[in-house]
Amino acid sequence: MFKPKVPTMPQPTGLITPPTVVEPTAVVQHTPHSPTPLAAPTAAARPTVQLTPGVVVALVGGGAAVVLVVGAVLVSMLLAVAITGASVAICALVIRSLMASADQHR
Repeated sequence: MFKPKVPTMPQPTGLITPPTVVEPTAVVQHTPHSPTPLAAPTAAARPTVQLTPGVVVALVGGGAAVVLVVGAVLVSMLLAVAITGASVAICALVIRSLMASADQHR
């Protein structure tokens, strides 16, 4: 019941044809009698970005705000980890003290 059953590969039946060999053929390129001129590619109409002093100030202010927010989040996470570690250490000291005092009273 717990022995795995490995499927066997069935043997092919009937006629088996060998694979055919494809030989490369020569490629002939035809040149047109009258070449057609290619149209020059036109540049896509893209709006140009103009950096005015107001835009630069806004970009710098936005970047500074992002840096301050990310920094505040990271500092608060670090502070949370430090407070949690200190709390666990204090709890361990209290539990050890309680267990030591319980052993002395026996």
